[in-house]
Amino acid sequence: MDITIHASFLPHTDAEAALRFYRDALGFEVRKDVGYQDMRWLTVGPPGQPDVNVVLYPPTADPNITEEEGRVITEMIAKGTFASLMLASPDVDAAFAAVQAHDVEVVQEPTDQDWGMRDCAFRDPAGNMVRMQQVG
Repeated sequence: MDITIHASFLPHTDAEAALRFYRDALGFEVRKDVGYQDMRWLTVGPPGQPDVNVVLYPPTADPNITEEEGRVITEMIAKGTFASLMLASPDVDAAFAAVQAHDVEVVQEPTDQDWGMRDCAFRDPAGNMVRMQQVG
């Protein structure tokens, strides 16, 4: 069986802020920018990995979500408990410094973890947790 990951979904609460974070701070390519009514979906991904995509979507776009569910989802996103993204870099310290040069909320500076990884963490503008591990 040959299965790959093509797209993963993360909610955004402000498309322009998400674009600045993923494009400008992380250096991701913008692959699609789709609007419908007052909503906007952005597809971004790392350069050199055209088959790996992150779709940034309006979290309450699903018409089956109740108003109460939308409120809970929005609260969870803001707390960083709804969704997350794990990134990798061969030099997490350099990558962290480049990201930190932008206006980002740092959760954890690069740290050697007990389980053997060096990693760091920050939040995207919506509040989603973004962790980066050193690999390679």
